[in-house]
Amino acid sequence: MSTATKPKHIGRNISRIRELRGMKQEALAIAIGLSQQTVSNIEGSETIDDEKLNAIAEVLGVSAEAIKSFSDEGVINYFNTFNDSDFSNSHGAFGNHDTFNFNPVDKIVELYERLVQAEKEKVEYLEKLLKEK
Repeated sequence: MSTATKPKHIGRNISRIRELRGMKQEALAIAIGLSQQTVSNIEGSETIDDEKLNAIAEVLGVSAEAIKSFSDEGVINYFNTFNDSDFSNSHGAFGNHDTFNFNPVDKIVELYERLVQAEKEKVEYLEKLLKEK
């Protein structure tokens, strides 16, 4: 039995990050100058050349390395970093849940601001394309 790890499916990672960003394939395609069908094919590919990966990463607002190392488990773990292992201590029936590794509201605001900025950049890019025509 082989213990070699299966390589990450880069296309699937691109798809998940794009979905988490609330972006459609068509919007990504326009932003990188390809067809929606080509983006669909990219998302179905296990590997992608570095030039396309870097262009996609820029549009998605992440690094190419973030796409390569993305995992759904990592996203879930990121949001499950609360200290909730002890429900039977002296802090009441639900335990002491006021110890966070981060403030979830701040993270939501930060993510929202990043999404708004990404949308502004997409609008600027699309306006630039329209002016060129």
